[in-house]
Amino acid sequence: MTTDAVQLRSVTRRYGTGGMSVTALDQVSLTFPKGTFTAVMGPSGSGKSTLLQCAAGLDRPTSGLVTVGRTELTGLSETRLTLLRREHIGFVFQSFNLLPALTAEQNVALPLRLAGHRPSRARVHDVLQQVGLGGRTRHRPAEMSGGQQQRVALARALITRPDVLFGDEPTGALDSGTGREVLTLLRGMVDREGQTVIMVTHDPVAASYADRVVFLVDGRVNGELTGAGAEDIAARMTRLEARPC
Repeated sequence: MTTDAVQLRSVTRRYGTGGMSVTALDQVSLTFPKGTFTAVMGPSGSGKSTLLQCAAGLDRPTSGLVTVGRTELTGLSETRLTLLRREHIGFVFQSFNLLPALTAEQNVALPLRLAGHRPSRARVHDVLQQVGLGGRTRHRPAEMSGGQQQRVALARALITRPDVLFGDEPTGALDSGTGREVLTLLRGMVDREGQTVIMVTHDPVAASYADRVVFLVDGRVNGELTGAGAEDIAARMTRLEARPC
């Protein structure tokens, strides 16, 4: 069995054609081992979001291979790709994307209902309990704080028991204290349950919760740090942002 949750091999993603072509990713090769927490950082326009989208099967690379578990994504039809995302991949974004008319438990159950499954109420409550919202199951988004809404979004991503959880600036809309609470939850899921987390962030403090930080510059991998603190990560980012164009 593979020990990697996600593999990218020589992944290139270009947008546009001819003289208007822009290369967002340029021959990127990375592996994300199972049960680890990886943060992806880089200056604006470095390709972070494109990397996340290609790795999660939301975007198709121009060339190269992306593998999730044992499944190579490049040749999959849109239908099979959608099924793979539903069954094996979870997403948490900066904007919570909750449906305002639904309660917390209804929002969490939504991915299973969309997949044609009848969600177990006990399972929904277990996941909400896992993120510290066992007493908020019947509250709607407007009745919850931003941090609580992000916890609901996290529970919704976990309800399908995904192999990989992708986060795109998951604490970007939260204050620092609430952001730390969400990051502690993610860290605990990796440590206690072997969840794999891949998170794009601009925040060195958020990145310091990860096992390693991968840096991108101009669509290429520009090194990584393992077990680094926020100060070391911030110093690396400062050097990268100061590079001449």
